[in-house]
Amino acid sequence: MGSMHVPELPPTAGRVLGLDLAAASPVAWLAVLLALGYLVGLWRLHRRGVRWAPSRTAAWLIGCATLFHVTASGLQSYGMALFSLHMVQHMVLSMITPLLLLLGAPVTLMLRALPAAQGPAGMPRRALLGALHSRLGQLVSSPLFTIPLFIASLYGVYFTPLFDELMSTVPGHTFMLLHFLVTGLLFFGPIMAIDPWPRRSGHGARMLELLLPAPFHAFFGVIVMMSNTLLLTSYTTPPESWGIDPLYDQGAAGGIAWSFGEFPTVLVLAVVFFQWTRSEDRANRSADRARDRAIARGESGEDPELTAYNERLRRLAAQHP
Repeated sequence: MGSMHVPELPPTAGRVLGLDLAAASPVAWLAVLLALGYLVGLWRLHRRGVRWAPSRTAAWLIGCATLFHVTASGLQSYGMALFSLHMVQHMVLSMITPLLLLLGAPVTLMLRALPAAQGPAGMPRRALLGALHSRLGQLVSSPLFTIPLFIASLYGVYFTPLFDELMSTVPGHTFMLLHFLVTGLLFFGPIMAIDPWPRRSGHGARMLELLLPAPFHAFFGVIVMMSNTLLLTSYTTPPESWGIDPLYDQGAAGGIAWSFGEFPTVLVLAVVFFQWTRSEDRANRSADRARDRAIARGESGEDPELTAYNERLRRLAAQHP
């Protein structure tokens, strides 16, 4: 029965967090493939003596573990009947797993691990580089696309009949889970900018891009939390033996959506701010080295920037006596 399986026993912490492979989504096995593919890339780098940060490997494997767990545990099976648990699954897939995967720098790993040879052997790497420089890549990484997509994954999915349609079949539910994951990757990828990306913005613009959807996210949670009517047909009738009020569960789902965005937002802000600080430090050190080299070549020992500034002042004075 796959991802449409609903347990008979009422949910408990152990049942929700424990594995339920009978209900595992195909997305769970994608997580296994992603972990294995990353390890193969590391093996190729190791054979060539190329070093790779252990923190990146840890982030990727933890990200794969979260992807596997939320799609192969009680969150997957009980999430078919309880809106609150489905919302946990949604938030992890769109806001936690993508951040961990992006911290693993998978594009950089592929560019280093894939052969750069001519002919068929080098086609995967050339295809990746072509995608990074393509117009389509620039389009899907533009904030004009990623921000509306991120917002639509909330309002467009839950406030239209689309959600109930997707929940009614295994392929539809699988597509929805993948949509949440891909939406998170597309939104956070250009903001974190750890990997080469089709579009790069300044640090300030990236912080603004991160914060723009936050009010829409919070407002969505408030709407769901405060609603006095059931919004989704899929969650109107949980098993009676569970003793769960679907309206109360819907309010809990809204509270989860409302509160879940804070930690990922703070984490990404910290990453961008750290990158900003490091880039400023590198620029200052580079300027200092250039100034030292210029002073070493000059006879006067003066700072070349100060000399150029004084020369400009003298020219202005000569033009306007």
